Amino acid sequence: MVSVSAAVSQGYVRFAGCCYLLIIGLGLYAETLVRGSLVAAGDAATTAVQIGAAQTFWRSGIVADLCMQLLDIPIIVLFYLLFKRVNAALNLTATGFNLIQTAMLVANKLTLMLPLLLAGSGVYLTVFSAEQRDALAYVAIQLHGYGFAIGLLFFALACIIRGYLIIKSQLFPKILGLMLGLAGVCYLINTLALLLAPVVANTLFPWIMLPVLVGELSLSLWMIVKGANVKGQAQ
Repeated sequence: MVSVSAAVSQGYVRFAGCCYLLIIGLGLYAETLVRGSLVAAGDAATTAVQIGAAQTFWRSGIVADLCMQLLDIPIIVLFYLLFKRVNAALNLTATGFNLIQTAMLVANKLTLMLPLLLAGSGVYLTVFSAEQRDALAYVAIQLHGYGFAIGLLFFALACIIRGYLIIKSQLFPKILGLMLGLAGVCYLINTLALLLAPVVANTLFPWIMLPVLVGELSLSLWMIVKGANVKGQAQ
C-alpha cells in the first residue's frame, strides 16, 4: 500500500482544476471563436483580408493559446506529485510527454505570427505579390494545424497513461480515468488520421473531439468541486 504525498493539498488540486477548466475555455476561444471566424477554408485571399481587418482579435487568439501553455505547468506538476508513488516510471513518462507537447505548442505559435507579418507594410515585403503573401499566410495557418496535431500526439499518450494511473490510484473515480484514457485515444486517432489520411480526418472531425471535451471537462470539474482523495491509497 502506498500513500499519496502529503505535499499535495486539496487547495492545490482545486487550483489545478481551475487551470484545467481555463485551458478548455481558452482553447475553445482561440480555435473556435478566433480562428474559426477569421479563417475562410480554402480561400487565402479572404482569410488574409479578415485577419488584416481584425489583427487585435487574431493576436488575442495567440495570447489565449500561450496562456493555455502557461496554465499547463501547474497541472503537470500536480499530476507528477499525485502519481509519483503509484507507478514512478509511467508517471515520469507521462510527464515527459506532456512537457514535449507544451513546448511544441508554444513554438508552434510562431506560425500564427506570420500572417500578421505578411500583412505589414515593410519595404522588404514588396518582393512578394499580394497573392503570394496571401498564399504564404494561409500555408502558415495550415502548418499551425499540423503542428498542433503533432503536439497533441504526445498529449494523447500522456492522457492514456494518466487515465491508467487514475484507475490505479483511487485518487479520483475510476470512470474519470477511463474517460481520460478514451480522450487520449481520440486525440491519437485524430492526429494519426490527419497525418496519414486527411480525408478520413475531415470526416472524423469534430465528432472525434466530443469524448475529449467530456473527459477533460469532467476531470477538471471534479478536481474543482471534489478535489482528490489524498487519503486514498494505490495498490
